Amino acid sequence: MDIFEAIKKDHDIQRDLCDQLTETSGETEKRKVIWQELKKELKVHAEAEERFFYTDLIHHDQTQEDARHGMAEHHEMDELVEKLEETEMSSPSWLGYAKDLRDKVYHHLKDEEEDFFVVAKKVLDKSKQEKLETAYRKYMSDENCGIKAVAH
Repeated sequence: MDIFEAIKKDHDIQRDLCDQLTETSGETEKRKVIWQELKKELKVHAEAEERFFYTDLIHHDQTQEDARHGMAEHHEMDELVEKLEETEMSSPSWLGYAKDLRDKVYHHLKDEEEDFFVVAKKVLDKSKQEKLETAYRKYMSDENCGIKAVAH
């Protein structure tokens, strides 16, 4: 597995949680549990991605703008999470904000997978991709997020 495969698998978890969350209603236990899980996944994934993926890529001319854009989108998602935290979960506007977050997450993941990854694969050799995956996956595993650590 390389860094791109690891991140993509975690993206699939985020998509699933976003979809589950926007199918809930009211201040139910199910909504609370999914929300807590999604918040943690988004936070830890963004931290890991910025530390073990963007950090390397921000130093290359071909990927610098994409890395900065990705970090800016992480910040936009953080702001939506804050807005959700400040809104009563039983309020109809809460679901609207949750859908806005889902849309932002989907947009960000699509940008990375369809555009950024293509350029980043040209910048990072296979050995570097695997080393970044190991560090990324360890961080995610230590935080009990993302796919479980895979033995190599």
